[in-house]
Parts: sequence; structure tokens; C-alpha cells
Amino acid sequence: MTSSISATEFFAAKLTYETDPADLAAARTSDSPPVVIDTRSAAAWSQGRIPGAVHLPNAELDARIAEAVPEKNAAVVVYCWGPGCNGSTRGALTLTTLGYTNVRELIGGFEYWAREGLATVSDAGRGRLAPDPLTAPAS
Repeated sequence: MTSSISATEFFAAKLTYETDPADLAAARTSDSPPVVIDTRSAAAWSQGRIPGAVHLPNAELDARIAEAVPEKNAAVVVYCWGPGCNGSTRGALTLTTLGYTNVRELIGGFEYWAREGLATVSDAGRGRLAPDPLTAPAS
């Protein structure tokens, strides 16, 4: 099998267009934090989300993104449930098709954000799980 890109180009692209929960948590404390977009359903959003995320389900993303992210070069991170969900990939594709140039996908999605013990919020309030030792160092 031949490929039009090298392995080096492939892995560099992954690092350009993906981020993990720990790197997103660090980026959110920077002077220019990314806009975090949750592409899941209303029921999923109510159950739990990343604090400060903007809820834009994929069905509404095209119509509402300019309101949430007016600058096409703004840093944006999209997420969905987790590795078994491609909602964030669909959202990232929609955004790049609309001309957004600095879009990343959160690998592991909300599942790994929560499993790494990072803060979450739901309609019931704020929370934080103990880190899962299979996903993050346990204290």
C-alpha cells in the first residue's frame, strides 16, 4: 500500500489537529484559551460537560457558530462523548468547511476529560471524578 503522505507528515498532522484532555486543560489557563465546543445532544450536555464549553450540537453548528466564534482564525476545540463517537470529527469538518482555520478535535472526548479527573459541570452542579489510573496518574 502506498500513501500520498509520509508517516512523519501523518503524525505531525495528528498533533496539529488533535489535542488531549491534559493539553486542553493547560491551554485553557493560557492568555488565549481556545473556545471549546460540545457537539453532543441536549440530554448529553445536561448530564455533564467541560466547564465553560459552548453547546452547539452538530445539527445547529452551521447556523450558530458565527455567534459563538466570530473570528475564523480563533482557536477552537470540539468534542463529543468519547472514542466511540465521531461527533467531534463531524463538527471539526463542518468548521473547517466554513473557513475556520485553527480547529482541533479533543481525543477521548468528554469521557476521557472526566476519567482524567478534570472538572466537569452538569445541570446538577460541578463535579470531579477521581482520576482513572488507566488514563491518568493516580495521586
